[in-house]
Amino acid sequence: QVQLVESGGGLAQAGGSLRLSCAAPGRTFSAYAMGWFRQAPGKEREFVGRITWSGGYSTYADSVKGRFTISRDNAKNTAYLQMNSLKPEDTAVYYCVTYPVGYYSGRPGYWGQGTQVTVSS
Repeated sequence: QVQLVESGGGLAQAGGSLRLSCAAPGRTFSAYAMGWFRQAPGKEREFVGRITWSGGYSTYADSVKGRFTISRDNAKNTAYLQMNSLKPEDTAVYYCVTYPVGYYSGRPGYWGQGTQVTVSS
């Protein structure tokens, strides 16, 4: 079992920035690729981005490419989602995930509880 704890959500104005964190207390998650998903009210959950176990490569959804950046600090067992140039349509609950060992895509193995991000216009 991998416990993921997100933090850093909140309210931001359009054009502003927020940084989300995803911690895995008590676990060494350097073997896992990490990712972020989001779900807006009344919409399907959607992929935001992911990063390899080493942090050397990342992939993003077209909707956030160039605005969002995923990073990780394996020494702190923490992944980050830096969100810049926020738009009202970025409003959603954001979820941190891990992928099974050896996988960089496909179905995530574990999900965090989610953190709310609200962007006002």
